[in-house]
Amino acid sequence: MLTSSDAKTDIHSEEFLRRLMRRQLRLSVLCAAAFVLALLAVPLANRFAPELMATRVGGFTLSWLILGVLFFPFVWVIAWIFIRRSIRMELDEVRQAVAQTPVASEFKG
Repeated sequence: MLTSSDAKTDIHSEEFLRRLMRRQLRLSVLCAAAFVLALLAVPLANRFAPELMATRVGGFTLSWLILGVLFFPFVWVIAWIFIRRSIRMELDEVRQAVAQTPVASEFKG
């Protein structure tokens, strides 16, 4: 039978999963906001700075360079950041749970 202190340290407990999911949700929202901001920035830049966006860079107008060349690497970077931070969050939560277990504290000293 698990006591309330055992439930706090169990990596399969509801509290552990809820805390991890909440942290990952915050990360997801931040990554989605970065994507939406980039997605909306190009049309807004075309609307409010048409001369700048019509500037030629490497044979492309700046707007096509951003949309056709730079946008996909930007999305890959967002995905890479999300995956790395999400994995780090999971590992941190597991480390905290293991550090709080009575068995782990017995082996430390």
